[in-house]
Amino acid sequence: MKTHKSAILMMILSIPASLIMATKPLVVMEAEPSQQQTSRPSHATAYLNKEVRHELVMLPYYTLFDWLQFEVKPDDTVVLMGQVTRPTMKSDAQNVVKRIEGVKDVVNQIEVLPLSPNDDRLRRAVYRALFNYNSPLFRYGLGAVPPIHIIVKNGNVTLKGVVNSQSDSNIANIKANGVSGVFSVKNELIVAGSKS
Repeated sequence: MKTHKSAILMMILSIPASLIMATKPLVVMEAEPSQQQTSRPSHATAYLNKEVRHELVMLPYYTLFDWLQFEVKPDDTVVLMGQVTRPTMKSDAQNVVKRIEGVKDVVNQIEVLPLSPNDDRLRRAVYRALFNYNSPLFRYGLGAVPPIHIIVKNGNVTLKGVVNSQSDSNIANIKANGVSGVFSVKNELIVAGSKS
């Protein structure tokens, strides 16, 4: 009995791997063509989402005073949105996304924030208020691009990004409202793990 089983095992092992590999994809394609066609675009979309995010985060002058977001359309068109402080950031973002394999077109809707010494002063003041060494939000200020972004336009502040708890979001809102010269604060911070 043992010799019979070992002979079958030897026959299976002696089949060249190239024959096994050549036959498997054909069987899968013939057996489930509709499943493969529907799963392929989702893989392509997931790939594009990952690559676009990576390229945008790696932009050399992308800081916590900028906010970039994007949407990958079903036809592999990427729509870029957000606000940036430097005019070159808008074109840089479009250029790096355009070079990603699989991207058909790039629609650039990024807003360049107005150049204003007052807005620059407010950016620095809100940054210090949020991430001061004795602030409970100090840990969010660490890293190349912190998870909290401060967008200032004409004296109006918008907080964007992700925090660990609702209390951190509330503290950020209170601290930003306490900065002298700020007209309004819009808190768009998302709590990690929430459904929003």
